[in-house]
Amino acid sequence: MQFTEEHNEIRRTVQSFVTNEINPFVAAWERDELLPASELARKAGALGLLGINKDPGVGGLGLDYSYQAVFAEEMGTAHDGSTPMFFGVQTMMATPALGTYGSDDLKAEFLVPQIAGDRVCSIAVSEPHAGSYVAAIITTARKDGDDYVINGSKMWITQSTQADFLVTLVNTGDGPIHSNKSLLVVPTDVKGFSHSKRLDKLGMRSSDTAQLFFDNVRVPRRFLIGEEGKGFIYQMEQFQEERLWVALSSLKGLELCVQSTIEYTSQRSAFGKRLLDNQVVQFRLAELQTEIESLRALSYQCVEQLISGEDVTLRASMAKLKCGRLAREVTDACLQYWGGMGFMWDNVVSRLYRDMRLHAIGGGSDETMLGIIAKYMGMGKGGRG
Repeated sequence: MQFTEEHNEIRRTVQSFVTNEINPFVAAWERDELLPASELARKAGALGLLGINKDPGVGGLGLDYSYQAVFAEEMGTAHDGSTPMFFGVQTMMATPALGTYGSDDLKAEFLVPQIAGDRVCSIAVSEPHAGSYVAAIITTARKDGDDYVINGSKMWITQSTQADFLVTLVNTGDGPIHSNKSLLVVPTDVKGFSHSKRLDKLGMRSSDTAQLFFDNVRVPRRFLIGEEGKGFIYQMEQFQEERLWVALSSLKGLELCVQSTIEYTSQRSAFGKRLLDNQVVQFRLAELQTEIESLRALSYQCVEQLISGEDVTLRASMAKLKCGRLAREVTDACLQYWGGMGFMWDNVVSRLYRDMRLHAIGGGSDETMLGIIAKYMGMGKGGRG
């Protein structure tokens, strides 16, 4: 990709935001097991960061996806995985379908305040028995007069205990599993909605995650995004942006692991010399940085394809797969060079080791990505759903 001064201005804005509004507080948020979602949304919204590639008519900047990619990559300078994921949900996971297919009234009621930073949103797809196999969801929304009545539950829903509204995938019919689903906007203050206590996770400790319950929840039928029965298609489109976010936002986190390890091994001595003076350490870190650059090249290629209107499913799946693999390889290899210090909880490398483990699971597991890639290569059905 070719970056302009406008790209660089967004890059500087995000770098400053992360440096001043996120990194000084990461340790405290980790201890509290909760980041301040509404506060972060307001601050980012005031900077115009929550609608970079959204239409100006809803408060966005109307820029192409390359600018959103810069935002995603620079968010990876955060010293945790929770805050990048928070902003990924706001911009590239929960809102793409609403921005593309939502009615003008629906966008005015929900998307406009979200982009301004006045509302926090979440995406509710997975269920206790339906993670990567999205087609297996059983939460229903039945018509009753001018309303949909929703019953069911969702699982592992990010920032759902702080969200003002959810973009929720439900079954609105009894037909084939790929054409009976719809996306609905569900405010979290409606009667019959509740959530579990925050789930106790391996990583992403300051990101609130919960199970959601819908007990005869009523929402107006006008809260339908796009057409009824097209929800599975809309969600598959959203997944491509989600997978790109995961890949793009991991780049600088992975580089942080490498650079932090270079600094640490240049100061730590063993057997009469610095660890970094061992050629095996130098070569391994050089190899890891090369792998990160390969992921960056693949991710940038996906962005260019998306801008040109091409189907990015194959390469986005490859980028997500590569990211999930590198999230394990880079963090594990770097942590090893820290010795006992790498096993300490507050070490930035150990935090990313825990947080980035999710990249091989959330948004489609490694196995799901391989199924999609195999399908595009002509090797059977495969794929997601």
